[in-house]
Amino acid sequence: MKRDRSAFLWDMQQGCAAILGFIVDATPERYEQDLLLRSAVERQLQNVGEALSQLARLDADLAGRVPRHRQLIAFRNVLVHGYAALNHGEVWRVLHENLPELHAAVSGLLDQVQSQRGSSE
Repeated sequence: MKRDRSAFLWDMQQGCAAILGFIVDATPERYEQDLLLRSAVERQLQNVGEALSQLARLDADLAGRVPRHRQLIAFRNVLVHGYAALNHGEVWRVLHENLPELHAAVSGLLDQVQSQRGSSE
């Protein structure tokens, strides 16, 4: 069964929300030392990147409206294939500087897609 655009956006939204919940009370030092926390965050980042990659194949224009979409897809590939190159401090910085914006943007796009689908039914 082919998934629609809103399913990929929903996956991204849920991944972002999960990460934001995971790191709400964390410090950079805890993130660096806590394998369980890093593993959970990295898994959700993989999910977000994969959903975005699939969305790009289905609707490149919509995927292009996601902030830093190319960097996110590339980062997913680093997580999956080049783990040794991962810098935990850089991941921490990106989470705090970019993830809230990504979550808001994806949530807005999901609302738009769902309202368009609802009005065309």
